[in-house]
Amino acid sequence: MKYFFLLQRTLPILFIVLLFSCASKKDMIYYQDIDALGAQEKSPSYEIKIQPDDLLMIAVFAEDPEIAKAFSLNTSSETATAGGSGSVYLVDAYGFIDFPTLGKIKVSGFTRTEVLHLLDTKLSQYIKKPIVSLRITNFKVSVQGEVNAPGTYPIASERITLIEALTLAGDLSVYGKRDNILIIREIDGIKSFNRVDITKAQFMNSPFYYLAQNDVVYVEPNQNKINGAAVNPSTGLIFSVLSILITLTTLIITTSK
Repeated sequence: MKYFFLLQRTLPILFIVLLFSCASKKDMIYYQDIDALGAQEKSPSYEIKIQPDDLLMIAVFAEDPEIAKAFSLNTSSETATAGGSGSVYLVDAYGFIDFPTLGKIKVSGFTRTEVLHLLDTKLSQYIKKPIVSLRITNFKVSVQGEVNAPGTYPIASERITLIEALTLAGDLSVYGKRDNILIIREIDGIKSFNRVDITKAQFMNSPFYYLAQNDVVYVEPNQNKINGAAVNPSTGLIFSVLSILITLTTLIITTSK
């Protein structure tokens, strides 16, 4: 009879242990082959490209603040500082901004450096040695799935790596699938779906090591999480029924003696 009680108590525990003992070292550790990469060449410079719906803070500076005002949406003296003034421009659906005096300018698909060069060339027709600054004010990335703090994160620097984004989101949970992270990216209205394996150091040479504005990072649940979801409630019900049956069997055997 004592064996029935032992079986009753240990059967659910044994199942759970077997269920969650599948994870291995290779499933959890990042950069596993980084030593095999050896010395790496300097990474090429990375710049994101401006896209429709971006908000651009553009400031024009000149020796004469009055001249700079003509190239700003804000014309009051309060907005002019250090000989210049800044305004926020929305990149329209066709990739243009409407710039004072200069008119419509195509910026979508160009890097920040390229747009600065373009503006400098156009402004030089009106201003001697103009200085232009540009920043994307609505740069953000979203991290979803099996991370400890999913959410949308604003990025001030306009430059963020996949690892930095995952760190902002509290890193992957123990249930996160590290070898198949999905990055959803939209460029010129076309979405792409890309997979990254952060257990392999080679991903640092991937075009998705650096994220672009509005990228969505999704961490899939691993098999342990999927199995765990299956345990509750259906599998849990099965164990309850088995436990009751074992108890009844034990009582019947006991009373028959």
